[in-house]
Amino acid sequence: PDLGRRFAERKRCADIECSMLMCRGKAMRDFKGPDCRFVNFKKGEAVYVYYKLIGESTELWAGSVGSDFGYFPKDLLEINHNYSNEELELPTDVSLTCS
Repeated sequence: PDLGRRFAERKRCADIECSMLMCRGKAMRDFKGPDCRFVNFKKGEAVYVYYKLIGESTELWAGSVGSDFGYFPKDLLEINHNYSNEELELPTDVSLTCS
């Protein structure tokens, strides 16, 4: 399907606005995203997860490192704390855009 600027049609969140933290993890290695929609991090940094894309792009999650927010590959994160065990499935909006 043509998703336009979206990576996936659906996502899982802890609340209807996707504003509550789902989990926190530690970066297992450095990551530099291909463009500004992605969040960059160094090995060992704390990464906070706000939502998980589902469907065709299940490998991407969205979260923050410090004051930066963006997508990252979920396989680079070692989860060390879950904030919520509830997951709501919601449609995605247009993906983050580069300015």
